[in-house]
Amino acid sequence: MRWSVPLLLMLALLAWPAHARTLRMEVDRVDAPMAQLDDVHVRLHWPDGAVQGALELRAARLRSDTLGYRWRHVRWQCPLQRDGRRGWHCDGPVQAAGQSPARLRLHLAAGGMTGELQQGGARVRVTREDATPELTRIDLAAVPAAWVQALARKAWTDVQLQDGRVDAQVRVHVPAGGPVNVNATMDVAGLSLQNADASIAAERLGGRLRVDWLAVSGGERITVDGQLQGGEFLAGNTYVAMPDTPVDVAVQARRTGDGWALSALRWDDGAVLQMEGEARLNHQARLDALQLRARSRDLRPLRERYLSGWMGMIGLDGTTLAGAADLDLGLTGGRLQHVHARLHGVSLDDPRQRFGLDDLQGDVRFTTADAPANATLRWRAASLYGLQFGAAALPLASSGGELRLREAVDIPLFGGTFRIDGLALRPPANGGRLGAEFALQVEDVDFGRLTGSLGLPEFAGTMHGFLPRAVFQDDVLRFDGGLSMALFDGAVQFSELSLERPFGPAPSLGTDIDLRGIDLDALTSVLDIGGVTGRMDGRIHGLRLVDWTPVAFDAWLHTVPRRGVRQRISQRAVQDISSVGDASFAGSVQGRLIGLFDDFGYRRIGIGCRLVNEVCRMSGLRSDANSFTIVEGAGVPRLTVVGHNRDVDWPTLVQRLAAVGKGEVSPVID
Repeated sequence: MRWSVPLLLMLALLAWPAHARTLRMEVDRVDAPMAQLDDVHVRLHWPDGAVQGALELRAARLRSDTLGYRWRHVRWQCPLQRDGRRGWHCDGPVQAAGQSPARLRLHLAAGGMTGELQQGGARVRVTREDATPELTRIDLAAVPAAWVQALARKAWTDVQLQDGRVDAQVRVHVPAGGPVNVNATMDVAGLSLQNADASIAAERLGGRLRVDWLAVSGGERITVDGQLQGGEFLAGNTYVAMPDTPVDVAVQARRTGDGWALSALRWDDGAVLQMEGEARLNHQARLDALQLRARSRDLRPLRERYLSGWMGMIGLDGTTLAGAADLDLGLTGGRLQHVHARLHGVSLDDPRQRFGLDDLQGDVRFTTADAPANATLRWRAASLYGLQFGAAALPLASSGGELRLREAVDIPLFGGTFRIDGLALRPPANGGRLGAEFALQVEDVDFGRLTGSLGLPEFAGTMHGFLPRAVFQDDVLRFDGGLSMALFDGAVQFSELSLERPFGPAPSLGTDIDLRGIDLDALTSVLDIGGVTGRMDGRIHGLRLVDWTPVAFDAWLHTVPRRGVRQRISQRAVQDISSVGDASFAGSVQGRLIGLFDDFGYRRIGIGCRLVNEVCRMSGLRSDANSFTIVEGAGVPRLTVVGHNRDVDWPTLVQRLAAVGKGEVSPVID
């Protein structure tokens, strides 16, 4: 048979024989408001003439399909008393398997019942009146978040509430033959939660929320609105650090056969971020579709609050933002379908000075549709690893999931032009990363200003170069066909050029460099190592820089005779080269006369270095176990410069080069 708890106790009291001291009842099932008890045993003992009796209730199982609770082996003991108003009152300890002990108070009156469960400072009060049997009131005070996990799982099946406190007023409507409706107003503090695989997690969330849950035949419907304040949460790659000021939120959702349909979303963080839209979640609460409209009138706090996760993934962590922006985007099947960003005076500044953009204005459009969407983006100034670019406008077009330039763009760079052509960007899709390809051309760039901006000596002349194709994929930038540049009346060819993690941690550059016909007079005048005339060829192969510091290369630089070109080297250049190569002059009596001459003829110059594990293996025109020849003289006096240490510590060698550049080398003639 099925019984209700009040009816069960009332029948026990009414059927009490005058001479009886103990009554026992066994019931298969008991129906209580929002709960059922199975295999129930009731024992009531009331001594003759006593003012109270002892009640014990045991149940094998207690469950609430409405709230989602399941308990086993429940036992409640209490002294049963009359309240003086034709009602009954019982207050005593209650315990269930795997649960901490608590205290349960039950008051049965002619007009209804009230129950209160207390554990420490936490309290749950349930009230039900006979006049409104379809309504049950539940009041929670200082309740641990874990107590309402079963209720939370009605909306989110794999949520785990780990910490926090909840105060709430809940109203449960269970009309006869109608849908169950739950209304709640909740104050939460220090709430921490996560889903089963921790892809969604929150810490120390606070706020006040109003919840309406309706269990209709087509699936549950939930409306949530209120304010969140403080704490942080992570959803996939999106990390949000909540501000201390309240953020207005609202959600309307309906359960479908395979997840949830969110018909209305709203997020209002004042001038920092306002969003509204619609979404669809799959059965794992993962985003399947989204239509979102967002606006920020002040981008400065946006990175810290909302974008640090995404910006960190692409190496832009720490980048500061300013200006304002509007954004519309759509996803279908978890894939980005369209984006329209409108930028208003946006600036980006990288604290590591890798890049910068000033006063970005205009639109950026992206679409997977076949029909092209055109836009134009402008900036007043830009920088990239010390290179300072002037104002530019980029005519953009998008279709088929690609963003591209409609035509080549010339950007001012140190008195010349930097041309970008054939640019095509492919945003990440299906778990992949950003992809891009483009071609570059440099014309009439002031090479001295360029090298000076990179912290190098200011070389004289202009730079011209062409890069037929560059491809960025899997966080690696590869330059197909190499880069050719005209420098110092010669040619410099970069091949096998690649750059890993250009904006990530420890960017790594790899390339082979070949030099042909470099004018040594122009080169040495800029390097300030004394004068050398002639022409130089060379190679720097296997060059690898990590975080822009050389860690490996195999270099060989040597002079090549050319008809009509004098080959002379100044005494200071001899001294500087000797200091770098740990070398000395040689040549018997002629060696003693070297100090009397300003410059000398030479036949050949050659020096090499193979860097491995911070040790440079030096080589020259001729090498043996302990020495190598750097300069081979010609004429009188005949000059020879010999290095005496084949293995040189790389940091020491760098210090010597720096000393030469500062003119800190003292002449020593052997």
